Amino acid sequence: GASYEEARIASEARAAETGAMLVHAYDQHEVLAGQGTIGLELEQDAPEVTHVLVAAGGGGLFGGIGTWYAGRAGLVVVEPEACATLTMAQKADAPVDVPVGGIAADSLGARRAGRLAFEVLGAARAECVTLPDEAIISARRWLWEKLRIVAEPGGAAALAALLSGAWRAPAGAHIGVVLCGANCDPGGVV
Repeated sequence: GASYEEARIASEARAAETGAMLVHAYDQHEVLAGQGTIGLELEQDAPEVTHVLVAAGGGGLFGGIGTWYAGRAGLVVVEPEACATLTMAQKADAPVDVPVGGIAADSLGARRAGRLAFEVLGAARAECVTLPDEAIISARRWLWEKLRIVAEPGGAAALAALLSGAWRAPAGAHIGVVLCGANCDPGGVV
């Protein structure tokens, strides 16, 4: 489908038709456990990290990493202004439907935050930061110009929070930034 919701409906229909196992894109314990291995790898590679910035759509990646770090690091959820599911859930004190749009909608455009990620958001006392598309575009350009990394817009969102000043690290902090996603056309950056 063209959206997470359309894909979910199509996958449920296919699972019912074929008997295949249904795996939710971001709101299932097994998905969060798998995504949490990124937190494990980050901690093994950089045990000094005190804060982790991660982009979020429905929250599977954040939920897994947040569960891994559980109180051992500050967690910062970074979302585009045009699809801020966890930010709006935090404000409403429950997952709510939000409009979806903007440059990162294809990877971060879940209409509603997952229940599991919302629980992690509260338990971890995570901070939510939203960004305009321009900050994400600028971070993608910076990644290419400085590091020769091509990242999809959603993958560059966490770094955009630092580069744009939308999130400021506390004094003495050691920052981990999760860059992910390869769903992009290099022509938009290179």
